[in-house]
Amino acid sequence: MHPRVLEVTDRLIARSRATRERYLTMIHAAASDGPQRGKLQCANFAHGVAGCGSEDKQTLRLMNAANVAIVSAYNDMLSAHQPYQDYPEQIKQALREIGSVGQFAGGVPAMCDGVTQGEPGMELGIASREVIAMSTAVALSHNMFDAALFLGICDKIVPGLLMGALRFGHLPTLFVPAGPMPSGLSNKEKADVRQRYAEGKATRDELLEAEMSAYHSPGTCTFYGTANTNQLLMEVMGLHLPGASFINPNTPLRDALTREAAQQVTRLTKQSGQFMPLGLIVDERCLVNAVVALSATGGSTNHTLHMPAIAQAAGIQLTWQDMADLSEVVPTLAHVYPNGSADINHFQAAGGMSLLIRELLKAGLLHEDVNTVAGHGLSRYTREPFLEEGKLVWRDGPTKSHDESVLRPVARPYSPEGGLRLMQGNLGRGVMKVSAVALEHQVVEAPARVFEDQQELADAFKAGELECDFVAVMRFQGPRSNGMPELHKMTPFLGVLQDRGFKVALVTDGRMSGASGKIPAAIHVCPEAFDGGPLARVRDGDVIRVDGQTGELRVLVEDAELAAREPAVDTLNNAVGCGRELFSFMRLAFSSAEQGASAFTGSLESLK
Repeated sequence: MHPRVLEVTDRLIARSRATRERYLTMIHAAASDGPQRGKLQCANFAHGVAGCGSEDKQTLRLMNAANVAIVSAYNDMLSAHQPYQDYPEQIKQALREIGSVGQFAGGVPAMCDGVTQGEPGMELGIASREVIAMSTAVALSHNMFDAALFLGICDKIVPGLLMGALRFGHLPTLFVPAGPMPSGLSNKEKADVRQRYAEGKATRDELLEAEMSAYHSPGTCTFYGTANTNQLLMEVMGLHLPGASFINPNTPLRDALTREAAQQVTRLTKQSGQFMPLGLIVDERCLVNAVVALSATGGSTNHTLHMPAIAQAAGIQLTWQDMADLSEVVPTLAHVYPNGSADINHFQAAGGMSLLIRELLKAGLLHEDVNTVAGHGLSRYTREPFLEEGKLVWRDGPTKSHDESVLRPVARPYSPEGGLRLMQGNLGRGVMKVSAVALEHQVVEAPARVFEDQQELADAFKAGELECDFVAVMRFQGPRSNGMPELHKMTPFLGVLQDRGFKVALVTDGRMSGASGKIPAAIHVCPEAFDGGPLARVRDGDVIRVDGQTGELRVLVEDAELAAREPAVDTLNNAVGCGRELFSFMRLAFSSAEQGASAFTGSLESLK
């Protein structure tokens, strides 16, 4: 094992010892003493099976049969989730074939960041993760289940499902993906049309045609944003079947993997004699593996929020420093848009997850000695699924890349370090995704231009006010201020200015996610402006240094002068409309971005 990986793992275990022990005590008690369907009162049990067919009712009276909860984020507006429409029936049938039962335990909300981008609904994004976690808990609260299957893919949905599932960590659990849509218009061509539209050089009809040619069918969007990062991390964490993440929807192999997922989770139940609950899979080593894979592939910066929040749900105290320290020694092995021109289907064809995991294991950067839904040992995930005469089998995956412009071995990485940089200085602490930013653009020192709304920046661009070197400060975008929406509305404008030769950067307490793009962006800055953080004291014209190479984030103002300034106050009334007023209590409960921007952080840390 690489010494840095061991060092971070050891300190994570030491830091988390008390909270992890409390968590394990909780799930062991639930597994041994908690109510199960055999201990329910007759009336309770009758309610729980009243909607079942007679065959399933009879099966559920037999305590040696497994009852599997199905929790789904299906809706047919999300292209990634549309294929889930028929999964519950497929799963139930696969379970019946082995003498078990599946019950649709509950649905969770699923919003599409692509639809809400730049709209008021985007401000519900982080809050929706907490709602999904709570909805998951409600679905599992009936104590009718021996195991659980989770159907979810996109941005806040998988983290929310996992956070909720971990509070029922005594249950064997498996995540069931649906796969990416086939490749359409390339991401580079789509981005080029967006930039031309921002400059007034493309019509709205041309823009719409490009967008609909890129996002064109059921399945996950093909760029390497948060949704596909979720899938990659679930596989590296051992929560998917090996090789399941990036098989396209509505194919025979995809259907076979879904059936196998249903049957495999029953093999992890107490009834099977091979009991492996979720809480014993997601441990410190598992989380370190996830961070390593995130760094090696330049994955979504949203996971600097999600991974600490997921860790908290398992009683583990993961920090940005842990993530940055791992990123320093993990080479970048994948170039998938926005880090390169390829999409996730090209990544799969080049060698995909099996080759990525093989390379990282060979370099001692992943813990092999971990529990997974496929059995003990991460080396199981160097295999790939295939159909042989209609039967699902796994074979050894490739030992070399089929396209080194997309996926490389550790011996020839794109970069000797990962794609994540911890940014810190007198403006606070944040993160930058440097893997998508060309080396010559990673350092910017220029006057600040302060904005408190994305439209302000767009208007300034259209008015010709931004034809210069500058650092855009977009503040009052943090979790407690307005729910921390993604800020991609600015990306085309800043990209145009960079292409015109200006040195531009972004500093914000908001989010940019997995599609951060080519602009150096120090994001998730905390303390956030709403809480009086340093961003609230920045003024137009202050010179700011954003150094993506050293991690420096600094306004070049004397400390005394900065401290003496009256902090700005958020004057925009963004708390009402589009349902935002319903979430005001949650915004006030959110922790800092570094703690996961979670409404649950404090309550989970203090559990006795």
